[in-house]
Order: sequence, then C-alpha cells, then structure tokens
Amino acid sequence: MKIELKKITVRDLTEGYSDDGEGGVTGYRGQLDIRPPYQREFVYNDAQRNAVVDTVSKGFPLNVMYWAVRDDGRFEIIDGQQRTIAIARYVQGKFSVRGLFGYRENRAFHRLQKDEQEKILNYPLHVYLCTGSDSDRLKWFQTINIAGEKLTLQEIRNAVFYAPWLGRAKRDFSRRGCPAYEIGKGYVKGSPIRQDYLERAIQWINQGDVVGYMNRRKEETDTDELWSHFESVINWIDATFTEYRKEMKGVDWGSLYDEFKDASLDPAEIEEEVAKLMMDDDVTKKAGIYQYVLTRNESKLNIRSFTPAQKRTAYEKQRGVCPPCDEVFRIEDMEGDHIDPWSQGGATTADNCQMLCKPCNRRKSSK
Repeated sequence: MKIELKKITVRDLTEGYSDDGEGGVTGYRGQLDIRPPYQREFVYNDAQRNAVVDTVSKGFPLNVMYWAVRDDGRFEIIDGQQRTIAIARYVQGKFSVRGLFGYRENRAFHRLQKDEQEKILNYPLHVYLCTGSDSDRLKWFQTINIAGEKLTLQEIRNAVFYAPWLGRAKRDFSRRGCPAYEIGKGYVKGSPIRQDYLERAIQWINQGDVVGYMNRRKEETDTDELWSHFESVINWIDATFTEYRKEMKGVDWGSLYDEFKDASLDPAEIEEEVAKLMMDDDVTKKAGIYQYVLTRNESKLNIRSFTPAQKRTAYEKQRGVCPPCDEVFRIEDMEGDHIDPWSQGGATTADNCQMLCKPCNRRKSSK
C-alpha cells in the first residue's frame, strides 16, 4: 500500500466539473470520479453545505480527503465527496451563502469580488492518494477515521472493487425509489442511497460473502444475475408468508431462501402458526418467528426466562437437588427449565419451573 499526501487547490479540483445525474459526477479535469454512478446521492443539508463554503472562504482547514488511485491512473473519492460537491456547486453558481467575506446578504460565487473569488479558488485541499491491491485498500479504508458523512462498509467496497457492473447496479439497488426498494422495502433495512440494498442483495446471492462476489465479477458489465436472485427471494417471501408484519423487516431471508426455496410448504399452516406465536407472551423476539417456523430453532425466539423469584422458589422446593442426576447444587450452578417444554405448550410460569444443574440442562436442551 502506497499513501501519498498531495495538496490540490479548489481551482484544480473544480476544473472540468461535471454532474451528469445518473451518469455520475467528475472533476479535476475529468480525472476524478467524485460520485461514480453507483455511489450515493448528495446528502448534505443546506447548513452543512454552507458551512463548508464558509470554512473555505475564511481559509480555515477542512479535514483531509482520501482518493483511491485506480489501475487506469484516474482517481476516485473514498472520503470527501460531500465537501467536494458542495465546493464545486458553489463555484459553479448553483447556490449562494450568507455572511461570506462580511456580506450580510446571500452571495453567489459570481457576485464576489475578484480577489475573494481567487481566495476560494486558491484554497489548498489536503488529499491522501492511496495506491495498492484491492485487499490492502479495503483493510486500510476500514481502519481510517473518516470524517463528515461517514461511509458505509459497502460504499468503501464499491470504491475498492470498482467494476463496470456497479454503475448499472445503481439503477436497481442504489437510488431513491429504485426497483429494489419498491419490492423489498418491507423486508430490507437501511437506505438504497447508502448502499444497504446492494449489500443485502450480494449477501443473499453469495451466502454473505460480499467481497468474494465483487472480486469475482470485476470484469463483468451487467447486474442481471444479481437482480434476478434478489427478485426471486422477494417473490418467495411473498408466496410463503401470506400476511405482512413489520417484524419481517431485517430477517435473514437470503439464507432461508437458500435452504427452503425447494421445500414443500403450506402457506396457510405457516400463517396460522406465525399468528399464534405473535400472540405468545413467552416469545420475546417476534422477528425470530419467521426463522423458527422453518428451522425449528428455538434460540431464534428468545423464549422468556423464568424470573429470579420463580427460580428461587423451585430451588427451595427441590432443596437444591437436580432431578435427573439426583445431586445437590448451589443455585448459582443451576438453571431454570420448563418441566413441560415450551414447544409442547408449557408456559413460563412458576408451576412449570424446575431447576437443573447446568450439565443436565445442556444435555436436555441438545436432545
């Protein structure tokens, strides 16, 4: 990994600045991808945007920026996108700012005096240029303290594993109102423009290995495979779970689809069980119901535990004796257990509580 600190003026940064909407944003004489097509939209609010310009006008330092050096010799912003776009838009006259250089009213760049314009254009930005292998850059960008609007891990991956197909991915996964959001907003947490939907889609198609998938597809240009799989998962969810509930958002649907997409399932029976479990006070993690009804893994439900008072009462009744092994234990070495298992209708109540030593309870739980 090679890291080089470089000073770049606002004049150089904004020369050739172009915002092509969905096609991306470039600057630095066309050599810098400020917002590649797959990256998030501009997210600074007016106050943040104006503060950047005010800082530059006063000559105060901005935080350093990070650019990746690509194989073709061009650059791509890793951190500093929002600041860069704010500065460039101001220089292009896209908005005005109140209070610059002592003016009481709003002033656009073209309304400043020549020397005031020059002060902004000559302002030096400190940029780290980062060159290295994909794995080196990924590790480094994950450890640096990125300021401002923090990058998500997927945004960092996008920059490190840049590929032509990522540009097309934005159309489906990484913009406001994108197709992935429209069909998946009830099941996927996060924001498309922060790359959460793209990350989830890749996790679903490659069993959680995002880097492996991106690295393998670096030379490809389309996202048909990724979209088709994402759509298949959503369609399977809709067909399997006929009633929507807010607890469905954020479930690990990708792994459930992989395991059960070809299973013979009865949606009516599944819905009946889901509804019953939703009303069960002993189930404290309602989102886990969707994994439980397919996998039968009770740990996904976080079944309500016996209270300390209930466990103390059972311990005293048993006089500290563990029924399976008939040995005496301290209460600290025992655990509360359902006499009638929860899965067979046993409730988490005092009359259904017994104390087992930890080894016996583990053996019972593993059966």
